[in-house]
Amino acid sequence: MIIIMAVYWCTEVIPLAVTSLMPVVFFPLLGVLSSKSVCFQYLNDTSMLFVGGLIVAISVEHWNLHKRIALRVLLCLGAKPALLMLGFMVVTAFLSMWISNTATTAMMVPIVQAVLDQMDNTEYDMTMMEQATGQTNKVIELEEKNASDPTSAHAIGSGQDPDDARSEEKKKRKRICKGMTLCICYAASIGGTATLTGTAPNMVLKGQMNQLYPNNNDIVNFASWFGFSFPNMILMLVLAWLWLQCSFIGLNFKESWGCGAEKSDKEKAAYNVLKTEMKKLGPISYAEFNVLLMFISLVLLWFSRHPGFIKGWAAGLFPGGEKYITDSAPAMFIALLLFILPANKPKFTSWNASTSDPEQTKEDTKKPFLTAPLLEWNVVQRKMPWSVVLLLGGGFALADASAKSGLSVWLGRQMTPLGYIPPWATATVLSLTVAVFTECTSNVATATLFLPVFASMAASVKINPLYLMLPGTLSTSLAFMLPVATPPNAIAFSYGHIHVLDMVKAGIVMNIIGVFCVSVAINTWGRPMFGLDTFPAWANTTAIP
Repeated sequence: MIIIMAVYWCTEVIPLAVTSLMPVVFFPLLGVLSSKSVCFQYLNDTSMLFVGGLIVAISVEHWNLHKRIALRVLLCLGAKPALLMLGFMVVTAFLSMWISNTATTAMMVPIVQAVLDQMDNTEYDMTMMEQATGQTNKVIELEEKNASDPTSAHAIGSGQDPDDARSEEKKKRKRICKGMTLCICYAASIGGTATLTGTAPNMVLKGQMNQLYPNNNDIVNFASWFGFSFPNMILMLVLAWLWLQCSFIGLNFKESWGCGAEKSDKEKAAYNVLKTEMKKLGPISYAEFNVLLMFISLVLLWFSRHPGFIKGWAAGLFPGGEKYITDSAPAMFIALLLFILPANKPKFTSWNASTSDPEQTKEDTKKPFLTAPLLEWNVVQRKMPWSVVLLLGGGFALADASAKSGLSVWLGRQMTPLGYIPPWATATVLSLTVAVFTECTSNVATATLFLPVFASMAASVKINPLYLMLPGTLSTSLAFMLPVATPPNAIAFSYGHIHVLDMVKAGIVMNIIGVFCVSVAINTWGRPMFGLDTFPAWANTTAIP
């Protein structure tokens, strides 16, 4: 059954979500699991956390709060090409931590396109002015030469052709366009790794850990994942920026930073585009402020629920809260508030009719006290990726079936010889394998297929399962080489600035950078955070009854 679903997921002969429903039919028929057990996996705690986080992300996207944040940061960083690229990458990565990578890319690429178009128009105007000035000077010089020496008239045109310089400048602009476009889709994939709800494979890991190791003491939660993955995201983002700058712009730090230097016309044009887009948004609205407040509240609730070094609010405010309350509870609490809080300020009408216009008072009393809420269900229904929710459920059902049928134990025994290979080498090879595999397969499907195998492998060689599962999860997001690898890649490719070969050349090095950063993370700060040097007690028993 697992092999059939793997083939269907890889080839997409039917939609991924439809393939994910196969366990509901076949596991009960084959006597592997009961229908009740299988169906329970499709909307468990991890799925509810994913849905709650997505509802908050949809509200941010619905009120254009993400665009306001993006433009504000870009205006602060400046408009020099290298700094502009860094600004685009920082903003994209930050937004991808909280809303979907696809939505972030779909919003950022048009902004990049507008900036590049304005820079090209400014360059064209400057070229036309230079040509007009050059032709005038050339005519005057030619007349002077003819007056003094008629035989030297031919020598004027024998110098370097200005078309060569313009051609070189055009090639440089094309390289900058390619780099600016690629930096968006790459930063979206990198940013999604920083938070537990940032991308679906992270949620697959959370669900698989709860499924395979129910007594893991909630070792993978929002705070612990952020503490591990955020520094890794920063390192990967900086190295990616340096690589893209070196490939498409050139490493000239004096020109890139240029503190105190006067802005060029192209930089002023790019800055004006960003400023114009910011003016279009107007002042922050009541709804945007409320959504921002809800968003900040959710992040604080996630971090403070079970920080690890002190007692969190779950254990401090509620008896037994540490046992009963997970990250899905605050996510759903904030999601519920978004459907209740009004999008506009409540109108308090005056009831003193003698001091106001009677007709106006009558009209005001007919108006509802509360306006439409911050979020309506039809918006959520339209933007929610329900197929990913089903895909997560199908993966959890497979993991549960593998554990209860004994397949996980059998796989672990077959992998015992791997104990002779150093763990760091095993983790690196597995990361490279997943990074290549995810180029042509859905990252959620890749994580769903590989993580149970990695858990069995870790049990067979007696190493911490997270030592293999963490890099395996992060590597599913390292799909940088092909336009079809991820929706952000496809969106960037659709604008026509880049060719497949451009993405392959840049993506190969990006994959190496990604695997290198993941390897550094699990072998440095990841070791004390998750106790990766020891085989934990919770890994001795799985969910086998």
